[in-house]
Amino acid sequence: MPQQILIVEDEPNTAEMLASYFQIRGYEVSVCGWGKEALNFVQHTLPDLIILDIRLPDVDGYEVCRQLRSHRRTAQIPILFLTEKRERIDRLAGLELGAVDYITKPFDIQELRLRVRNILSRAQMRSVIHPITELPYASLVEERLNQLLNEKDWGVAAAALDGLDAFADAYGFVARDDVLRAVALMFRHVAEEEAGKDVFVGQLDDALFFAITGLEQAGRVRERLTHRLQEALALFYPREDWEAMREGVKPSVPRLVVRLGALTSGSSYPSIGKLKEAIYRSLRPMN
Repeated sequence: MPQQILIVEDEPNTAEMLASYFQIRGYEVSVCGWGKEALNFVQHTLPDLIILDIRLPDVDGYEVCRQLRSHRRTAQIPILFLTEKRERIDRLAGLELGAVDYITKPFDIQELRLRVRNILSRAQMRSVIHPITELPYASLVEERLNQLLNEKDWGVAAAALDGLDAFADAYGFVARDDVLRAVALMFRHVAEEEAGKDVFVGQLDDALFFAITGLEQAGRVRERLTHRLQEALALFYPREDWEAMREGVKPSVPRLVVRLGALTSGSSYPSIGKLKEAIYRSLRPMN
């Protein structure tokens, strides 16, 4: 999966040039011309890096950076300030807010490319824990799944949440993150109760949790999670919205859908990609 860069730049020619340049080099690039637009963007999509201009039409880059750093979900996104300001005090102000680098206009595009590459390389090495749930993630999950390919008599229990984007639109990304943390906690507790404290619980993506268990334990984890999550779903909503949705009188309430699955080592998986596909295919909507 290509790494994603968010460019926050109000000058169209500069934004277009940067977007084209990094897209050609294999990055997935999104562009925002306003600070508030960028803050809204990261509520739904977490980029791997933000290239952030300081002078923006609405709120300046310093304020955007300050708000990103104040929320747990976005606090660890690397930020590279792009600006015309050259004074030492301006550079220090950006670095003090948590920017990882700083480059001034006019800039050498090759220098910028190398800075971006180095920032993303460092971030990728640190990206082993999910920023919201603190479960193993990314490269740490890849490493454990790779080990699983050579093991016998294992099971995998999985749970996925659908509808989180619509839920966040209605109730805010803080409420959405609270749901993720609650489900992660329930998943971990159930997996530990069935498979012991050393069970590996991680995330394949932002909304898919899995646990590596023994052959017989995977199905039990799935069944116990079904009961726990059926009880918990109501707690994620305001009471009046939950009751209106259950009674069918308010169809506009965003519906969270839980899918659960279990997988065992009875089949052969030649690669991590095939194993991941099998985990996704095992998922079925919770009754």
